[in-house]
Amino acid sequence: MIKANYKKYILDFKNPSGTSRGVLRTKETWFIVLEENGKTGIGETGLFRGLSVDDVSNYEEKLIWTCSNISKGLEWLLNELLEFPSIQFGLEQAYLSLKSKDQFQLFPSEFTKGKETIAINGLIWMGEKEFMKKQIKEKLKTGFSCIKMKIGAIDFEAEIELLKSIRNEFSSKEIELRVDANGAFIPKNALDKLQRLSELDIHSIEQPIKQGLVNEMAELCAKTPLPIALDEELIGVFSSEAKKKLLTAIKPQYIILKPSLIGGFVGSLEWINLAKENKCDWWITSALESNVGLNAIAQFTHTLKSSLPQGLGTGGLFTNNFESPLEVKKGTLQYNPDKYWKFNL
Repeated sequence: MIKANYKKYILDFKNPSGTSRGVLRTKETWFIVLEENGKTGIGETGLFRGLSVDDVSNYEEKLIWTCSNISKGLEWLLNELLEFPSIQFGLEQAYLSLKSKDQFQLFPSEFTKGKETIAINGLIWMGEKEFMKKQIKEKLKTGFSCIKMKIGAIDFEAEIELLKSIRNEFSSKEIELRVDANGAFIPKNALDKLQRLSELDIHSIEQPIKQGLVNEMAELCAKTPLPIALDEELIGVFSSEAKKKLLTAIKPQYIILKPSLIGGFVGSLEWINLAKENKCDWWITSALESNVGLNAIAQFTHTLKSSLPQGLGTGGLFTNNFESPLEVKKGTLQYNPDKYWKFNL
């Protein structure tokens, strides 16, 4: 008989990290632990305060309810937890972990053998111009060929100058530039800003205007001079019908999948299949999980064989992350089978 419990863990950022929602210094996360016949399964429910649709006052009560109903099985629980995508994701991991020979190898592959890698983007956090410039130099120095810069916090002209400084040194064939506005632009001047950005050979822009403005986003996607990727727009869209309706209405060029925010592996695969039907491409991004959640996302991502750089470079952000075989080298995420996990709650 399976037993379940949960534990809370606070991740501490090495450096305060700037986003359009303010500066992050800590990240609250939770773990579901399953036990059966002497084996243990672990899954991270990566709640993201201020962004997750399940950031609600009764979140911990829902974790208690989940653990007390664990005997009902994964399929039943996933169906009952549609409005708690981070708990769905934690359960998926925990069940896979319980059934695996190695509790941290959920999808054994050439990736977990250390023979294949995953191309990732280097993330540039918001901040003062010099701070952002320093991050860019560090990413280029360590071998990244794809850089994603968060914009919308400082003056747009200063952000354009930063991007220009990269383009003056590296062509789009040498360095792929992505930008993430986190909904910071307003609809009436968004197209003008997209035009300015397109002149710098930007690969794509994530969520230029805030989520929920479906008509305005659809118009932007129809007229945009550079590809638009939906990110926050996918959060809180639960049913297959609603997902299909959203993609059909907006017709984005890309969608970005954060398993903790959209219902884990099952939710991600549903979005991917609908994206294909709408001739829309995708990539996967972590959402500030610990190495436990990041590991699960990376192994899942590898099975999908995408050729695009993924957003999986967040493992080194925390001072108290769990030691793992995950390593970032030369713009890729790698799994070093000679390294061991140190997971202590």
